Amino acid sequence: MAENTHQINPDKWVDSYSHYLFNYAIVRVNDREVAKDLISETFLAGLRSMKYFKGEATERTWLISILKRKIIDHYRKINSKKGQAEVKINYTDGDHEGEWLEEKVADNFEQSAEDELVNNELGAAIYNCLDKINPKHAQIFKMKTIDNFDTEVICNEFGISASNLWVIIHRARTALAECMEEKWLK
Repeated sequence: MAENTHQINPDKWVDSYSHYLFNYAIVRVNDREVAKDLISETFLAGLRSMKYFKGEATERTWLISILKRKIIDHYRKINSKKGQAEVKINYTDGDHEGEWLEEKVADNFEQSAEDELVNNELGAAIYNCLDKINPKHAQIFKMKTIDNFDTEVICNEFGISASNLWVIIHRARTALAECMEEKWLK
């Protein structure tokens, strides 16, 4: 086995990677303070696990993989407080794209008739809002987030790039959030 000659330089992490990591985190957590905290936790975890860095990926890719785990842990913590069933995070970085899925099996005995009614009403409100946003955005959003189509399939069907797909997904989520805030939360 060849000796690892790739060195990590944590002294340059903040200058070299903090902006990239922040941009990566902010689109996934949508909260500046949480994103900053996750980046700090990422750098700290990177320092703690430097000896395990094998040099098989770039330093940035390695830090992103740590940040992905921190984001999942963040949502897992939130979801354990809310009792939600799963966390699904779609991601793309310069070299890879895919999704992380963490599940917590729900105890059906814990769900009341009122919970079921709220879930049905919420589902109806989401579909109602999907009918009110840009039809192309709604269709792409449904295919990716509800029907779990692969990015490549959607891109080929609509003749768009993966980057454009994520822009459309973001716009659909923003429009849905605005509609839900107006229709559901009032």
